[in-house]
This record gives sequence, C-alpha cells and structure tokens, in this order.
Amino acid sequence: MQTRVEVDSLSKKKVPLKAYYGIQTQRALENFPVSSIKAPTVFVHSYVMIKKAAATTNMQIRWLDKKIGDAIVRACDEVLGGKLANQFVVDVFQAGAGTSFNMNVNEVLANRALEILGKQKGDYKIVSPNDHVNMAQSSNDTFPTALHLATLIVLKPLLIELDSLTAALGKLGGKYANIIKSGRTHLQDALPVTIGQEFSAYAEAVHNARTQIAAKSRRLEELALGATAVGTGVNAHPRYQKIAIKELRRMTGLRLKPAKNPFEALQSRSALASVSSGLKELALELIRIANDMRLLSSGPTTGLAEINMPPVQPGSSIMPGKFNPVMAECLDMVAFQVVGNDLTISLAVQAGQLELNVMTPVMMHNILQSIQILTNYLPVFTSKCVEGITVDKERCKNYVEKNPSLTVLLSPSIGYLEASKIAKQALLEKRSVREIALKKGILKTKEDPLFQPESLLGKRHTKQR
Repeated sequence: MQTRVEVDSLSKKKVPLKAYYGIQTQRALENFPVSSIKAPTVFVHSYVMIKKAAATTNMQIRWLDKKIGDAIVRACDEVLGGKLANQFVVDVFQAGAGTSFNMNVNEVLANRALEILGKQKGDYKIVSPNDHVNMAQSSNDTFPTALHLATLIVLKPLLIELDSLTAALGKLGGKYANIIKSGRTHLQDALPVTIGQEFSAYAEAVHNARTQIAAKSRRLEELALGATAVGTGVNAHPRYQKIAIKELRRMTGLRLKPAKNPFEALQSRSALASVSSGLKELALELIRIANDMRLLSSGPTTGLAEINMPPVQPGSSIMPGKFNPVMAECLDMVAFQVVGNDLTISLAVQAGQLELNVMTPVMMHNILQSIQILTNYLPVFTSKCVEGITVDKERCKNYVEKNPSLTVLLSPSIGYLEASKIAKQALLEKRSVREIALKKGILKTKEDPLFQPESLLGKRHTKQR
C-alpha cells in the first residue's frame, strides 16, 4: 500500500496515500481497534455542519482567510451530500471527549479542502486540521454539540412512529370497545373489562411516554458550542458563538440556542441522561405491552387465546403449523437493548470530573442506537402485528361466564362471606356464578340486570336489595 508521511506533536507516521484522514486518525485506528462500529451518518453530518458553521462564522469575523474558508465549506457540503463517508473510521469506543473523532473530521475536511485548492493531501501548512478547520473550537464543545444535534434530528422520526403506534392501539381500543372479557390481577381472574379498555390503556401509555421524550429533548436545544476547552471560550471571537449557532439553526431548522452556562454545558450531560431516561421509560412500557400481547394470544388451545396476532413466519423447525408471537418477542429484545443502553449512559453521565465529562463517545453510540432501533422496528411492529390483531369474541364471553370474581356483584345483596362460598362452589362444580345464583334464588332470571354489561363494567351501581 502506498503511503505518505505526516507529522504531529508526537512523531512522524505513515498514512495511506489515498486516505483523506491523517496522522491522528491513524493513531486512533491503531490505539482503539475495539468494536469495528463507526459513528452513524447522522452524527458525522452533525459534526460536519458544526465545521461548516464555524468556517462560515470565522470568515465573517475575518479570522479565517476566505479562500481557505470557502474550500472548507465546499468540503463540508460534499460530505453532507454523501461523499467521503468511508473516511470517518474511528471506533465509537475511543479516546475520551471524542478528540479522535474530532480530529478525524478535521483531517478529512482539511485534506479535501487541499485538493479543492489544487494542493496535495497532508500539506497542512496550507490548510491545517487544527488551525483552520478546528478554529475557535475544541473537542470538548464540538462533540457534545454534535451529540445534541444528532439526537434532536433522529428523535423526529421516532416521535412520528410513536404517534402511529398510539393511533393503531387506539383504533383497536375503539373497535373492541364493547367486547367484554375477564380482567386479571396477579394473573388471576378479576372483574371484567373490555378488550377496548385494555388497548386504550396501551395507547395512552405510549402517548404519555412520547410526550415525556419530546419534553425532555427540549433541553438539548442548548448547545455548548463556543465554550471551547473549559467553558471560558478561549480562542473564540466574542461574536463567534452567536453567529455559529445562528448558522446551525439555519442548517437544521432546530430551535438552537447557546447554553445558559457554558461551564455546566461541558461538565454535565444531564440533558442527555434525561432523554435516555425517557427512552428507557418508553422501553419499559413497550416490554409490558408486548408481554401482555404474548399472554393474551397464548395458546391456541392451552393458553388465553383471547386475541390473535397475525402469523408472519413459521414458528418451529420441528412442530408443523406452529406460529409464535415473534413480532412481540422482537419488540421485547429491542426494548431490552434500550434499557441496557440507558444504564451505560447513566454510568457515563456520572463519570465526569471537574470541567469536563470525557465519556461522551459511549453516550453517543448508545443513545443514537436506542433511537435508531426503535425507529426501525416500531413501524414494522405496528403494521405487521398491531394493525392485524383480531379478537376471539366467543372465548372472551366464555371466560367471563366462568369467572368466579363475578360474585363481587352479589356481595351488596348477600355479603362478602356468602359470595365467597358461591365462588368456591362455582370453581368446584365448574359452573358459572350466574347458574348458582339462579339456583339459590339470588337472581330471579337469567337476564337479571345485575349481570348485564352496565353492571359488569361498573357503569351502573346496583344498591343492596
């Protein structure tokens, strides 16, 4: 492989001749061969937008030569247009604070700018990764700024998918609003509810989690950019922060603003922790809902089998005709990963010291992965599972008829202890509470209003007779 020689503050090193990255990226490749996982495109583009905003600002305040600045901006536009994607090679597990990744971006843009100016890669006296591309910046303020931008960008499609899931669950709630079934508490028979009430509760839970995530994400609109290394803004023009963030607002359409306290913006990652916590809370609700669906569809002959989830693939390599609740199972696994990612982020958030939290790279990997896997899977779960759910009305009706908890409706008339005896008798004789109550003369007719839907669902309160 042909190489070129570059020099940094440590020594000389060979770099692949055709590579747009440089010596510091090469060191990171050698130092951190951890996972082979690279930063996602949304993060790369967020970082490059910062570099473009910085170059534009520094030209405007006359700190950066226009010819060099224009070349950097053009290089940024090429990357944002999809070019040089294979040049951002630093592992997500890397040096603290993301210095390796920041230099990867700086070097790629510097070398492409050199080409645009008709110069050779590595001729950093003309365009320097540090002095020109990184002007008025530090890894310490650019990495968390890019992290906030990327998270805000990828949250938008996730919120849309949560709206779609909420709507699909709500539609089932409306469709089956009048289908009465046995409620269950402690996984034991309880008073009746409707299928619609169960699914309307699922819809509300998802909607509430979505609302919380959206509210928490607003803190990410405050950016650390301009704080440079420790929050003092050293090496940045007094007008730099305001102009650069204005440029980012224009590029992203986001409601971005400078951090209220630049020192806090470098020290604390609580805003990111809050969003990650919101994702975890969503995941916990999704796990609960998926597990309920698995229970409700269990069977078909020996389980609850009150709902049917559409079969999407054969469920067994040995048992013909078996179909498993694979869509709900996959949702569980996705949500488990989100919960685990939140733990990693929590540990990273508390690991900052003094003027800087250096653990931002692992936060970036985990929160963007959580959002991405949820955004990828939720529309599939909605279309291939939720929208195809049907209800076995007859089975629901039979369960209600046999439910010993219906004796609670008799308690106002005959007392708790007598009602308990009837519940035991119903179970022992495998007869319905209604049958026994009729035989004992507690009910006058099979159509006694006490056992009609209005009473079963608590919509009417029958006084003691």
